Amino acid sequence: MRGTVVKLGLVLAAMLLLLSTGSVATATPATQAGEYSSDDFAYESKCRQCHAIIYAEWEGTMHFNAYLDPFYLEEVKIASEDTNGSLDEFCSRCHTPIGVVSGEIPPIDGSEMSDIAKLGVQCDFCHVVSGSNGTGNAQFTVTPGNTKWGPFDDARGNYHESEYLELFTQSEYCGMCHQVINPVNGLVIDDTYSTWKDSQYAEENVVCQDCHMTEGITQFKANPGRAGSGAPKRDHIPLHDIVGANTLIPPMFGAENVADMAVERLQKATIMDISAPETASAGDEILIDLSITNSGAGHKIPTGVSEIREMWLELTVTDANGDIIYNAGSVDADGNIIDAKVLYNNVLADIEGKETKSFWLAESVLEDNRIGPKETVTEEHSFVMPENAAYPLTVQSTLKYRSAPQDMIDKLLGEETGVPVVDMNEISAIIYDPSTPADERNQPESGSTSTPGFSALTAAMVLGITMYILKRK
Repeated sequence: MRGTVVKLGLVLAAMLLLLSTGSVATATPATQAGEYSSDDFAYESKCRQCHAIIYAEWEGTMHFNAYLDPFYLEEVKIASEDTNGSLDEFCSRCHTPIGVVSGEIPPIDGSEMSDIAKLGVQCDFCHVVSGSNGTGNAQFTVTPGNTKWGPFDDARGNYHESEYLELFTQSEYCGMCHQVINPVNGLVIDDTYSTWKDSQYAEENVVCQDCHMTEGITQFKANPGRAGSGAPKRDHIPLHDIVGANTLIPPMFGAENVADMAVERLQKATIMDISAPETASAGDEILIDLSITNSGAGHKIPTGVSEIREMWLELTVTDANGDIIYNAGSVDADGNIIDAKVLYNNVLADIEGKETKSFWLAESVLEDNRIGPKETVTEEHSFVMPENAAYPLTVQSTLKYRSAPQDMIDKLLGEETGVPVVDMNEISAIIYDPSTPADERNQPESGSTSTPGFSALTAAMVLGITMYILKRK
């Protein structure tokens, strides 16, 4: 009975999303579990013969490891136990889509899964997507066979047939999996797509692929080349690393380069500003305002399963002797965040109103402290200037991020697995003795990196310049 409720919930959630995005007219029926065999799909080893560069970009990424991700495997087992298996297919549609459409999931333990189903979000699955029943909850339509769909309307292949599908150029393609709604109670768990849809980026027709499938990270940068051997040279070939912010999992599979790209993306996501008094006397109450602007992401930050993501500010004030006057947001030896003003994430509640990090048990949102696209938030910190402080005081603030709490990873994967903490941005200021002459007060240059974000005009200008250069050559 519960399984029927879940499937009904999936249909209702898809209908709601279709109505909200205006995609009903172009919808196609979603492929159901067991509709195909895993033998209907091609291994990536065939694809790499002609698409070696694209394969190398994809290998080691979170799409590559969508099923093998040990964090996912542990979490989905717990979710299955908590829900008597009713969400097995729901969770697996994005993490092992071939496993679902071939009927190899459930059981959730993977005991009946083929090798190709364990390849996560792989080449042949993505390129036999022939339509969609709307954004959210993996409402994809797949048509395995000799025809492969993609973003080029003039593609020709010697090994297979090629067809253009506009969906590949739209955020709605990504939104099939990057918008997750609890099929039982309708609670939105992952709103990456919908927060983009409500943003300035959507208004300017800047889609997910413009940032996540280019070299420019937060601004479009053309990647001229060929999609495959023998294919025509094009002004831009979409990159297939499609990196987000995960620095924990890729190194487990030897893909340090993917984690490095994630760090680079995180470090280009924000602008920071600081307001602090230039001078202060003993006994004064010092007020420090720190602002964070989401300048480089077309969705809220953090995003994804944001109830476990952690983004926070560490603020440290030290005097000229190196003594700490004030500190908030440091991480102790056990990985606990100490006295952070705000954790920028989603806080979910279970049916009893208690906080839970198990989204499958969530019934409501207690808090949403994330930062929306182009949004600025401000934290206020205060302390009293001590009598014995040695001038000048250095105020140092760092915006930090990690994919999951350390204690959660300790329980799931063991205490030997450390969660990387990424320094996303930093900024500083100096507080002087009031008697210090003004011409001797040298404020440090801001460490904040300006990331003005991406606009349709920027894309047009860059692409136009690139095309001009290619023609001249």
